[in-house]
Amino acid sequence: MNIARRPRVGHIAFLNCLPIYWGLARTGALLDVDLHRAAPDELSRRLVAGDLDIGPITLVEYLRNADDLLLIPDPAVAADGPVLSVNLVTRAPLAELPDAPRVSLASTSRTGVLLGRMLLEDRYGRKPEYAVTAPDLGSALKDADAAVLIGDEALRVHHDPDGLHVLDLAAEWKDWTSLPMVFAVWAVRRDYAEAHPGLVKDVHLAFRDSVQRSREEIDEVVASAARWEPFPPAALAEYFERLQFGLSERHLAGLREFASRASRYADIAPLRADGPAFFATGPVS
Repeated sequence: MNIARRPRVGHIAFLNCLPIYWGLARTGALLDVDLHRAAPDELSRRLVAGDLDIGPITLVEYLRNADDLLLIPDPAVAADGPVLSVNLVTRAPLAELPDAPRVSLASTSRTGVLLGRMLLEDRYGRKPEYAVTAPDLGSALKDADAAVLIGDEALRVHHDPDGLHVLDLAAEWKDWTSLPMVFAVWAVRRDYAEAHPGLVKDVHLAFRDSVQRSREEIDEVVASAARWEPFPPAALAEYFERLQFGLSERHLAGLREFASRASRYADIAPLRADGPAFFATGPVS
């Protein structure tokens, strides 16, 4: 890569993305990109605004801005069943919540928030009153019956619910639709891809190789994370095993289904039959 023209690349500041970036640090590929670390919504905003060239974007924001973006086939953040870190946390069992529960949207991912709304309203027939709060459990449940949590805080509550009830939203989506749930994708701005296709290809291959290397060195990934995360190695190994980092045909079917169901909640149009548009020749299983 041309160091003077390093692509501006986003990095989600959550544990679930450690395997995606593991190999970049091990091979020195990080030297070839200008890495920007932030929460999912902030990285999505920067990519849409043109302040990043390539990076992760929450599925909701990708769907809203698909005309300006091309998907990179891998990586992604997805799950085909429980994901452990995208949860609806409730004070009482879901069946005992009032018809109009107070629900905190304590998430930094609009996809997690929208998934929670869809499940509560469409699947369980509730009419919640929503409020946006800080993404920590204490703030979220201070004046609420339930909260949508994602990321490291959600994973912590999964392992230590302390009397609360935790509903895994990815598992609920799978039970509802029989499809995987895609939370975030990696995309490149169309104008940047047209101007610098070689650089985009290099970044794509570096990410693909990074994920592969993390799978091959998963014991080292777990041991490294366990040194600075408040989770035992066994919990981290389970978490990384459940996460999926590519877009197979089943994942794309789940993505399309989410777009179709989400269109009544947000400014999202169902994907065209030939969509989504990829930078590369197609998805990598």
